Amino acid sequence: MRPVNKYPLIRKHSDRFSITELCQYFEVSRSGYYSWLKNEEVRKQREQHDEMLCRLIQECQKKTDKTYGYRRVGMWIRREYGMCINHKTILRLMNKYGLLSEVRRQRPSYFKQQRQNQYEDLLSRNFTATAPNQKWCADISCIHTKKGNLYLSIVKDLYDNFIVAFEMSTAQDNALVLRTLKKAKKEITAGLVLHSDQGFPYTSQRYLQQTQEYCIIPSMSKPGSPLDNACAENFFGILKAECLYRHQPQTILEAKTLIQNYIHFYNYQRVQGKNMLTPFEKRRQHTEASQASGS
Repeated sequence: MRPVNKYPLIRKHSDRFSITELCQYFEVSRSGYYSWLKNEEVRKQREQHDEMLCRLIQECQKKTDKTYGYRRVGMWIRREYGMCINHKTILRLMNKYGLLSEVRRQRPSYFKQQRQNQYEDLLSRNFTATAPNQKWCADISCIHTKKGNLYLSIVKDLYDNFIVAFEMSTAQDNALVLRTLKKAKKEITAGLVLHSDQGFPYTSQRYLQQTQEYCIIPSMSKPGSPLDNACAENFFGILKAECLYRHQPQTILEAKTLIQNYIHFYNYQRVQGKNMLTPFEKRRQHTEASQASGS
C-alpha cells in the first residue's frame, strides 16, 4: 500500500493510538504524515473557498440570466461583495460547474475552415447611396424559439432601406444565402455592390460564383469589425425590438409568420424618421422622378 493511502488510516485511528505508534505500524515517517496532513488542510480550505465562490457565481448568473462572462462575473463579485478574485479562478470554476455565459459563444471552428474567399471593404462604413440598387448589404440573424432556431437572411438596399429579398431556414448554410440572392436577382443593376460580413456563406465558392453570374461586385467587412456591416444589423435590431421581443414566438411557424408580416409592414407602411417616407415610397419617388426626367 502506498504511503498516501496509509495516511488517512493514521488520521482515522489517531484518537485511539499515538501518531508515533501508528506511523511505526504502517511503516511511514511522522514527517511524511504531518506534511500530508498540512496539505489536506490546505486542500480542504481551498475546496471551501471554491464552494463559496461557486455560490457567488451562481447568484450572479441567476441575476444576469447567464449573460455574464468570467470577467464581468469578477466585476460583479467585486461590486456586490468587495472581493477581488483572480479571473482565472473564476473561469476555472465556471468551466467546472457549467456556469459559463450562454451568449456570444465562439463559433465552431469548422465555420472558419470553410472560408475560401475574402473581399475588399468597398463601403468603408459609407452606408449612403444616391439611387436604388447601387449598394446593398446582406446578413443572417438567428431567431430563437422554444421549438428551435430560425435563421433569417436578408438583402437590404442602402438607398431607401428597402428589404429587397429575404429567406428563412432552420439551417444557416450556403443554400439560405443563395436563395436570398436569387430572389433579389430581378432588382440587380450594373455596378451593384453587395456588402456582407465575413460569415462562412459569404466567403464560399458558391457565393462567389453566383455574384459573378449576376454581375454583382462583392464587398466585405474587415475581420473583427461588426460596425462595418451595421447597416444590416440595424434592421435586425428594429425587427427584434418592434416585433419579436414583444410577441415572443413559441414555434418556428409563429416566428416565420411574424417576420413575413413585419417585413411587409417595414417596407410599405413604417415611416422613416429622416424623410417621413416608407422605404417603398422613397423607392417609388425616385423611379417616378427618373421617368419624368427621361421623358
